[in-house]
Amino acid sequence: MGFMVDTSGTIGPLDGAAKDSEHRPARSRMTASQRREQLVAVSRGLFAEKGFEQTSVEEIASRAGVSKPVVYEHFGGKEGIYAVVVDRETQALTHALLDSLALGGHPKVTVERTALALLDYIETHEDGFRILVRDSPVAQATGTFSSLIGDVASQVEHILVETFAANGLDQASAPLYSQMLVGMIALTGQYWLDVRTPSKEEVAAHLVNLAWNGLKAMRPYPALTTSGA
Repeated sequence: MGFMVDTSGTIGPLDGAAKDSEHRPARSRMTASQRREQLVAVSRGLFAEKGFEQTSVEEIASRAGVSKPVVYEHFGGKEGIYAVVVDRETQALTHALLDSLALGGHPKVTVERTALALLDYIETHEDGFRILVRDSPVAQATGTFSSLIGDVASQVEHILVETFAANGLDQASAPLYSQMLVGMIALTGQYWLDVRTPSKEEVAAHLVNLAWNGLKAMRPYPALTTSGA
């Protein structure tokens, strides 16, 4: 910026620069709530990209355009902000899956809806899903993907008990089958997260093909073909 010396001998900005500064709009400050949301969004992207351990408070602050103390002021450190991110994603996925189960109807349709609900979540919350399926010491206190899937499996269990009873199958084994069924959908979702092919509708159809047609022909008391091999 250029300078001029006035008649009193003091140094001041050129007239043009002074006028520009007068017309330049003042930068609006974020409210505390807005800043928290910004920090959560920034951290969510970093955690998905690099994982919890490889993400630092310095990186969060730098990407958000603030100083480190601002991050500590709002969340007490990256553990606090990570807990918020995980909690939000856990709630979003839990609601999506449980809402699909709550609709009721034919068990086959329920499996279809549940598979699609997970794939829909992955498609619209890719960063969130990547965070959930990663292991982190902090996640032990805030919830893990496996514990979330366990909660969903307990809901599926009630559906399978009724289906097993109607087909003369052992109802006591329903908890085991619910874990297998939900686990199959969850692992397929993790695979699809990276490959994104075929379409989510086709993936759901294949999942139901395996799960339903397998369930349809289940034996009441299955046994291994060979033992001790």
